[in-house]
Amino acid sequence: MVSKGTKQPKKSRLALWVGMVMGLLLTLVVVLASGFMVETTNTDKFCVSCHVMTPFRTAWQNSVHGGKNPQGFAAQCVDCHLPHGNFVEYLTAKAITGTHDVIANLSIDPLKHDWKKNAEENRHKFTFDSACRKCHHDLTPEGIPHGGLRAHRTYLLGEIQKQCTDCHPHVGHHDIWVEADRYFQRTKL
Repeated sequence: MVSKGTKQPKKSRLALWVGMVMGLLLTLVVVLASGFMVETTNTDKFCVSCHVMTPFRTAWQNSVHGGKNPQGFAAQCVDCHLPHGNFVEYLTAKAITGTHDVIANLSIDPLKHDWKKNAEENRHKFTFDSACRKCHHDLTPEGIPHGGLRAHRTYLLGEIQKQCTDCHPHVGHHDIWVEADRYFQRTKL
């Protein structure tokens, strides 16, 4: 037994140091793996690994947001479909959305599912104003039609309780329902 005022045995100090180094290394591995997983799951290639996302990816690729713009810039799925508040909010929504998508992919019949109705009723749950506003800073640019200017001003002033997707429901996916119908009809054959 070690009495008060005497040094710990060398084995105890060595075990403490080994434990601290192992804990530090384990923490480092978890942090790096987590960062890698976040980045890996942030791509359209990952999202389309669930085959039901194929027509939605095609519609996105054919849209302005999928790279069909003068700059050639393509937003990723998470750029629109996750909130862009703080990092904790982002990761929490990512975990919840990912879990929901996996369960839905396993439990619904994609050929019978009413994709259009789901989007119309739930788009506010999977497209976020904070995501739109991350890229679209200026909602009153020069040359905007008068109606758009008036609508955006009332939105910016908080005079209306609408979200971007109320007026721009399918902006990120060109001909989304044509692509979905074509794809799911093809998979029925």
